[in-house]
Amino acid sequence: MTNMKIGFIGTGIMGKPMAQNLQKAGHTLYFSEHYNKAPADLLGDNGIALANPKAVAEAAEVIITMVPDTPQVEEVLFGENGVAEGLSAGKVVVDMSSISPIATKAIAKRVNETGADFLDAPVSGGEVGAINATLTIMVGGEQAVFDKIKPLFEIMGKNITLVGGNGDGQTTKVANQIIVALNIEAVAEALVFASKAGADPAKVREALMGGFASSKILEVHGERMVKGTFNPGFRIALHQKDLNLALSGARELGVALPNTASAQELFNTCNALGGAGWDHSGMVKALEHLANHNIRGE
Repeated sequence: MTNMKIGFIGTGIMGKPMAQNLQKAGHTLYFSEHYNKAPADLLGDNGIALANPKAVAEAAEVIITMVPDTPQVEEVLFGENGVAEGLSAGKVVVDMSSISPIATKAIAKRVNETGADFLDAPVSGGEVGAINATLTIMVGGEQAVFDKIKPLFEIMGKNITLVGGNGDGQTTKVANQIIVALNIEAVAEALVFASKAGADPAKVREALMGGFASSKILEVHGERMVKGTFNPGFRIALHQKDLNLALSGARELGVALPNTASAQELFNTCNALGGAGWDHSGMVKALEHLANHNIRGE
């Protein structure tokens, strides 16, 4: 694939390594100083800082956004000196944030009105997946636009699926976050139960890794729970945001999500304990609090 001019807005825990992987593949990236100053190690021959999102959109063929929530996406795209002011026919906006599926459909329509194309392409895999370029990427949009951008997705991830039209990528991400939260809750409950019963939670986890209960969550997050390493990965506050999308969407659709609601309450408990910035595996600390028992013997 020839060198592409890519705008990249949002260089946080996930965005920075994603941007680095695109640079390593030989692409030139443009960053907006207005939104968030790009880390110095992204700048150089193929990392250029511009004044605002409008300037980024004017310089780039593809503009990727990777910001925390729906309001930030709308601000970057449609605020003063926003991306939309620099768009024209042939350019593509790719939102890789995790935001509202309903809002995404409206955002796509507004981007299309400029003559540009739009893909929603949220990701799963956390910081490790971003660093190792093994992200799962769930895409909503037109096949032809997906085919054009897929080589860029392949630089950042491994499991890349065009799910359907605009908004369907975000719907898939919400479904993903339901599954992840409930798996974290299951692993945390199991380890708290085992520890309270007198078993070594590290050994219990090791034993379970060889059976039907084995999962990526048990492997990675179970180890975090046992070791007490709750520096994010993926912050509880962001997972709360995603479950809010699930629960508000469920209300609109008339769907009951009882266990999603209980997982959100446990995240709320973590928040009350000062843990909004913990990795989401820190949900175990809410269950420890309720059980008055710490599995690490702290």
